[in-house]
Amino acid sequence: MTSPRPSPEANPVDPWGKATSDPAERRFLEGPRPRGTELLEAARIFAECVKGFRTLHFVGPCVTVFGSARFPEDHPYYVLARELGGRLAEAGFTVMTGGGPGIMEAANRGAKEAGGYSVGCNITLPVEQKPNRYLDRWVEFRYFFVRKMLLEKYSYAFVAMPGGIGTLDEIFETSVLIQTGKMKEFPFVLIGKSFWSPLVDYLHDRLLAAGTIEAADVTRWVVTDSPEEAVTMIRERAMGQFGLSYGPRAKPRWWLGEW
Repeated sequence: MTSPRPSPEANPVDPWGKATSDPAERRFLEGPRPRGTELLEAARIFAECVKGFRTLHFVGPCVTVFGSARFPEDHPYYVLARELGGRLAEAGFTVMTGGGPGIMEAANRGAKEAGGYSVGCNITLPVEQKPNRYLDRWVEFRYFFVRKMLLEKYSYAFVAMPGGIGTLDEIFETSVLIQTGKMKEFPFVLIGKSFWSPLVDYLHDRLLAAGTIEAADVTRWVVTDSPEEAVTMIRERAMGQFGLSYGPRAKPRWWLGEW
């Protein structure tokens, strides 16, 4: 068993997320380039999308778990995410994460230990670049926006454990898709009342009061400390509102290059 990752407090110069080992996305975002270069980049993005579609098409109904990569194995949030992953697996869901360490590893680990299916969408970064060892299937991406699309595309519900800027990005991007009708009103749970309540209060007291959001944008999230409550709500909503059943998964076709 590998040793747990040090916490940010124990390693204040932790370089996590400060750079990328593959500069493709940085070059892509630098601005206009020659037409041929842009066409080649578009082809690479298309190929990355297709790779993700083919890898994840047959993984079954998923619940995506967001959360920090920085919590070690003995942290209470890691323990909570591990329990969550197990309960989701027992409820018949595939657990999908960003595929890395910390909360992601914990949720995948809980699913694996409960006999469930565990998948990951890993991003190429200098520290978080190896998929965790509890994944049945994973796909790696150069581009953050492709990775986030795949995490959203295959899920019937979303759970956010405590995390940092990346977790906030995932929470708000998914919420914008729901708010604007680009995505159905899938269940969205924030686990960790003491961690998330100040954020919810800020949205209510500042943004809602200023009229920049609607009440539904705040009440959409269910905030709880209980993985059991979260999974019960997700199961009832997914089966009742979206007609999710536990029928057989679609089977890959070898002649289409599927596996």
